[in-house]
Amino acid sequence: MKQYLILAMRTPKFDANVIAAHRAHLDALKHRGVLEASGPFTDKSGGAYLVRTASLEEARAIAFADPVHLTGSSEVTVREWDVTRVVVEA
Repeated sequence: MKQYLILAMRTPKFDANVIAAHRAHLDALKHRGVLEASGPFTDKSGGAYLVRTASLEEARAIAFADPVHLTGSSEVTVREWDVTRVVVEA
């Protein structure tokens, strides 16, 4: 399994009403054991989430099924991410 970072950047057509459906999408991924982390950017330009899947194609299918993408509210980009080090601060 590999890790993929999905960036969801808001477009001029962003509709805040899609956030509930987007969160439901993320919750479903969490329940499937696919979602590792997620969150919005503090400047409100969008957000990102990290998924673990077998392939780039599977990660893209997840991203392109996200309601923020389907409604045109956000542009999604999927990148394979080689997370090699986790820093934990005390």
